[in-house]
Amino acid sequence: MAYDVIVIGSGPGGYVAAIRASQLGFKTAVVEKESLGGICLNWGCIPTKALLKSAQVMEYAQHASDYGVLVKEPKPDFSAIIKRSRGTADKMSKGVQFLMRKNKIDVLNGTAKLKAKGQVAVTDKDGKTAVHEAKHIILATGARSKELPSLKIDGKKVIGYRQAMVLPEQPKSMIIVGSGAIGVEFAYFYNSIGTKVTIVEFLPNIVPVEDEDVSKELEKSYKKKGIAVMTNASVESVDTSGKGVKANVKTAKGNVTLEADIVLSAVGVVANIENIGLEELGIKTEKGKVSVDKYYQTNVAGIYAIGDCVPGQALAHVASKEGIICVENIAFGEKKYKHQPEPLDYHNVPGCTYCSPEIASAGYTEKAAKDAGYEIKVGKFPLSASGKATAAGATEGFVKVIFDAKYGEWLGSHLIGYNVTEMIAETVLGRKLETTYQEVLNAVHPHPTISESIKDAIEVAYGEAIHL
Repeated sequence: MAYDVIVIGSGPGGYVAAIRASQLGFKTAVVEKESLGGICLNWGCIPTKALLKSAQVMEYAQHASDYGVLVKEPKPDFSAIIKRSRGTADKMSKGVQFLMRKNKIDVLNGTAKLKAKGQVAVTDKDGKTAVHEAKHIILATGARSKELPSLKIDGKKVIGYRQAMVLPEQPKSMIIVGSGAIGVEFAYFYNSIGTKVTIVEFLPNIVPVEDEDVSKELEKSYKKKGIAVMTNASVESVDTSGKGVKANVKTAKGNVTLEADIVLSAVGVVANIENIGLEELGIKTEKGKVSVDKYYQTNVAGIYAIGDCVPGQALAHVASKEGIICVENIAFGEKKYKHQPEPLDYHNVPGCTYCSPEIASAGYTEKAAKDAGYEIKVGKFPLSASGKATAAGATEGFVKVIFDAKYGEWLGSHLIGYNVTEMIAETVLGRKLETTYQEVLNAVHPHPTISESIKDAIEVAYGEAIHL
């Protein structure tokens, strides 16, 4: 078949790019070797949120008496929790199938490889290969769990995030190596249903990409929940010969041995760029990622790359926006779109972690702002002073804002607490519109809400605090 656009991969970058291409009048196909929606819908963002909701319900039930409600002692039904999570993923994947039909996008099931410029070979599950042609080919191949030499994943005792979502039975104990979003989310989930959890983090702080105050607050909260946290520590080797796992962990005070039923490796992801024809076509890569320009064009005309296989934050919403920008720029070049799209500002991308308490951030951390030479004003508003958070029984955490002292520019926000992932968009929009602190304070915020804590934090930064 001949197409205008073929997208390889149907994750949140690929399927969004395909839909936008179809909307702009391109004959479009998407290649998927597994399930539509990619990792995010099937093995990442969506099913993990279903697991975390079960964990939250478990916590509510355990603390029901705090709200004046008496219930019998709750018990997790692990298989039912897993089944609900998989059902949520399946429903969302079927939703993408519907969107493909609605937008008249052909779905080519199989494994794709670039055969030549303008040609994609797709091999189906029976080993049959068909070659399809397209003027524009977009690589959206995503990423997979990174493996450390000292921590080889066997899928049984040493697992990655995919196995962590479908374990046949609940482990009594688990060691989680790495404390990024994947690590701390699974730590919260398994701890909440009764698994003894230990986090091992190589760097000095957990969730190391976050503002240091946020990292410290989450560590304090996790230790309160009974999660053991080891920072400045690394797993040197694992012994899986016995019933469980023995992990040899190097710390500043010497080596220690940890024992658990299972080790979850959550040390990051690596891009899927092997065996897709990059070398044969001379497509440039650097540090395990495909090299692209600001419109996601590779060094080979007509071939583009988006999402986790290119530099930038490995986030679903980043991949989606990259896909839209890429396709709109292609359409602009072919006079199917009225203006050239604006390149993505990677410094104004929201990051969200759905552990409990939740974490959300955008822009500069306090340290990064200082390192960049800004004179700053910092405001921090504890959720213990929020009426809505107090009524909800969710007073853990705070809102922290950072402004440029000279011009009042909003440099960044860092939130930890109940439902804060729903609040970070105000910061992203404000920064995009180049707003100042006065404009945010002059915008009326609803009361009682947790979101008004952003306004409260800005008041703190400028010495105008009303509620502290």
